[in-house]
Amino acid sequence: MSTAQPTAPKITFVGAGSVVFTQGLLADLFAFDELKSAHIALHDIDPERLSTARAAAEYIAAERGARPRVTAHADRREALAGSDFVINIVQVGMREATRTDFEVPAGYGLRQTIGDTLGVGGIFRALRTFPLLRELGRDIAELCPDAWLLNYTNPMAMNVQYLAEATGLTRVVGLCHSVYWTVQGLCELLKVPYEEVTYRAAGVNHQAWVLRLEHGGEDLYPRLDALIAEDGQLRRRVRVDMYRRLGAYPTETSEHSCEYVPWYLHHDGEIERLRLPVGAYLDIVDENVAEYERTRDALSCGAPLTVEGTMEYAPQIIHSIVTGTPRTVYGNVPNHGLIDNLPAHGAVEVPCLVDASGIQPTRIGALPPQLAALNRTYLSTTDLVVRAATEDDPRHIRHAAMTDPATAAALPVERIWELCDAMVRAHGDRLQPGLRAVLGS
Repeated sequence: MSTAQPTAPKITFVGAGSVVFTQGLLADLFAFDELKSAHIALHDIDPERLSTARAAAEYIAAERGARPRVTAHADRREALAGSDFVINIVQVGMREATRTDFEVPAGYGLRQTIGDTLGVGGIFRALRTFPLLRELGRDIAELCPDAWLLNYTNPMAMNVQYLAEATGLTRVVGLCHSVYWTVQGLCELLKVPYEEVTYRAAGVNHQAWVLRLEHGGEDLYPRLDALIAEDGQLRRRVRVDMYRRLGAYPTETSEHSCEYVPWYLHHDGEIERLRLPVGAYLDIVDENVAEYERTRDALSCGAPLTVEGTMEYAPQIIHSIVTGTPRTVYGNVPNHGLIDNLPAHGAVEVPCLVDASGIQPTRIGALPPQLAALNRTYLSTTDLVVRAATEDDPRHIRHAAMTDPATAAALPVERIWELCDAMVRAHGDRLQPGLRAVLGS
């Protein structure tokens, strides 16, 4: 972090054309008086989306009484030069690639709900993102080596491990709101104020665990157990089903959680019992596009926008580093001695102290063995995807799919290899050249 203008940092958004998410982050940034004069540099390769993002930034600044310097850049290197913070929200391939991630596997009988973390969808989302991350890391090392890279792009664990291994950047943290909103949801369910609750979670992104949940010194888990026993509808949620059997509440929705284990999506009865929305993410993607179009049209005709904060971690981190205000957030970082019974090179999600000295992850120790067992399986798949890219070995794509729990539960190994070939063909030149080989079954 440069010291020349500590309260006017340069904050660069890579993938700023994700306008709805960019809006929420900007609303949070401009809620802090100390950040109202920041330099907001917006980068996107889509000219229309970039123009819309700039208009939205200027509108939100006016609504929040902020006077930032807002610049828009088609050239990523121009946007990055001199940055203090880089927020990555890129989705390579956008809606077209996401539809491929669902439709091709569906043709092989593979069910997915979200497809952005593990599974065939997560594997290929990572593989088409890695080339951009390598270029981004190279540019940051050259143009703003002291900047913090705040990554929101999924699959989080794969991307954070890849950034650590392929780029050499050390000021990197992956950010996700799942822990915060999980605890918010539990507080609503238990009718206790979130501000009065003490909690700790740890694990891997989208499969971390609420290890401690207390209010006024009282363990809230017995109260949750009583609610679940009374309410049959609560028991029709995957994350509740997992909690009942594993002893700790998972930090992602049922739609996410069902994809990371072999027990649910392959069984028609479980899909009905647990009300699993196969293909749900496609509807989310379509709604995101529609929301972008509504925002674009409103800005073009001068109509008012609803601007709401999102309580995201990136603005809080930036404020804490700039002002020295201490905060605890949840971050995804390389597991360098943080969780004893998970691989040292994997990316884990743990509480992090943030202040003027940066982001300092908290050592957790060992997870309960049943939780670590699931996380290790998750990280094994993740590691093979990263190995595929760093070693330029297309066989590891197939090995990753073979170890993925939901994929292995649904398909015989020959079909898994055939599906990987079909995905390689479908994504074509989005993959690095060495991974485009079709290997056969």
